[in-house]
Amino acid sequence: MAAKGGGAALRCGGFERCLERVMFQTFDRPSADRSATSPVIALRRELERLRLDAYIVPRADEFQGEYVPASAERLAWLTGFTGSAGQAVIGRERAAVFVDGRYRVQARAEVDTGLVEVVDLPRTSIDWMLASLAPGAVIGFDPRLVTVAQVERMAAALKPKGMRLKPVASNLVDRVWGRARPAPPSGPVVPHPVALAGRPAADKISAIQRRLADDGHAALLVTATDNVCWLFNVRGSDVPHTPVVLAFAIVPRTGKPELFVAPEKIGPEAAAHLAPIATLSPLAALDVRLGELEAAGRRVRLNPATAAMAFERRLGGKSRVARAPDPITALKAIKNATEIEGARAAHLRDGAAMARFLAWLDRTAAGGRLDEIGAVERLEAFRRATGALKEISFDTISGSGPNGAIVHYRVTRSTNRVLRKGELFLVDSGAQYADGTTDITRTVAIGKPSAEMRRRFTLVLKGHIAIATARFPSDTRGIDLDPFARRALWEAGLDYDHGTGHGVGSFLSVHEGPQSISRAGMEKLEPGMICSNEPGYYKDGHYGIRIENLVLVTPPAVPAGGDRAMLAFETLTLVPVDRRLVVPSMLTGAERAWLDAYHAEVRAKIGPALDRETRAWLEAATAPL
Repeated sequence: MAAKGGGAALRCGGFERCLERVMFQTFDRPSADRSATSPVIALRRELERLRLDAYIVPRADEFQGEYVPASAERLAWLTGFTGSAGQAVIGRERAAVFVDGRYRVQARAEVDTGLVEVVDLPRTSIDWMLASLAPGAVIGFDPRLVTVAQVERMAAALKPKGMRLKPVASNLVDRVWGRARPAPPSGPVVPHPVALAGRPAADKISAIQRRLADDGHAALLVTATDNVCWLFNVRGSDVPHTPVVLAFAIVPRTGKPELFVAPEKIGPEAAAHLAPIATLSPLAALDVRLGELEAAGRRVRLNPATAAMAFERRLGGKSRVARAPDPITALKAIKNATEIEGARAAHLRDGAAMARFLAWLDRTAAGGRLDEIGAVERLEAFRRATGALKEISFDTISGSGPNGAIVHYRVTRSTNRVLRKGELFLVDSGAQYADGTTDITRTVAIGKPSAEMRRRFTLVLKGHIAIATARFPSDTRGIDLDPFARRALWEAGLDYDHGTGHGVGSFLSVHEGPQSISRAGMEKLEPGMICSNEPGYYKDGHYGIRIENLVLVTPPAVPAGGDRAMLAFETLTLVPVDRRLVVPSMLTGAERAWLDAYHAEVRAKIGPALDRETRAWLEAATAPL
């Protein structure tokens, strides 16, 4: 945890030096080429050469992670759209990029809509292809970048019109990109010590091998980078914000696993860590090894939802593989005692940094000169001043006024907006520390909020408290709890269009499955899982509200007076909720008691880590209603 007062700032050379450091987040967006030789036009020449009617360009790379390195930002380079989820279909005459509601506004600002149409959900790329391409069209795709499940879903939908998907061995975007394409990342593999991981890699490998033996599978192909890193207790820096190594692994039922990773990433420390538990091979060797397994008739397990179609094809197709979830995902989701203590320590540290930021925000925003970028820069500097920040866990969402209504808004220099009196400011951010990953959203009043803002904020708060205080039996799924967060909003004729909570990793991905609290949350919640609790409300063109804490599922216990053991949540995040936005009369006695108790806990736990000025601010910010 950070030292008391300003001591922690010395870890990065003084607070002002923290401000001067190169930031993890940038604010310049790449612009699409608008010339006659634009990437889209060049790609169409490739379509004609190969006699294809269209080509699918996903945001994903071979590893299917949330973030991709610069060398794999094909969708952004081709279309200009820089969001973290999306897909394009480039036809000979028409083209479209497909985004969900989070990126509706952003996509139209970034894409040349005279050349590429922007299509929002609920319309999908399948709908567009059926309507825009001729019957019998041949649609190319790179089988390394599209999962088994995605290909099968598209193929089935397109078949009635005689359309077919055709795998193309060489990526067409890469051909057009040519020498201007950035080099692949080369960050080193870094061992993650047992003191932080809580379990030796050899034990994890043995657990997976026992599962393979029980299920009768010869080997497991691990394609998710966070699963690879968790299994071998390593971390990396190959993609923004998530400390993973771009690597694959094959875990046999017996014997050493094989880790496929670029050799230049393995230094002496990583080699010594990995030598007892894995055989190291270059990435290019994976194709050869899969061919050998196929030739030997070995039944290899892979997850069709996350594994690229190219891997299943190399293993002999659907009939030759064992399609099943990667068992690492479920094991990784349940944090051990060491990881839980690490999460608590990370949230104490992060809570102190957030308190410093919010106190500074209250002092600064009143002057009318603070903008969204300035807020992001200062927040990252406060986290750097802890001396423990490894990275941010995602680009900070810093939304003033109407920008706060854009759920996944990313501020750029062209969209940057001043925080103005009478408006709300939504800041959703997180940090990567070696002992834990954080994710927190606070909505703050700038000046005097309107009565409507306060009422709707309080409705969101009621939903947040409903999740935080929920007691629920074993076998409860996220979908079962999701309505708890929405009931107060529903009764007022309001709602939000995102999930209520996602899983979170341990110095890994800030968005981690399999659990979620959402309308799609079909996984059971189990003790040791960490989820977000983040209901919201968004008035398009005016303001956004979201209140997010991370919560830990606690072991079953019988409530006082009950006769059945129930699971519950422990709130990990320790940061005040803006009391100026709360309408106390709208809260029940129990809800008021929860907020007062939460604020008392925040004050007691992070207060000692703060300087005198921030501690005085915290006393006022956490006073009882």
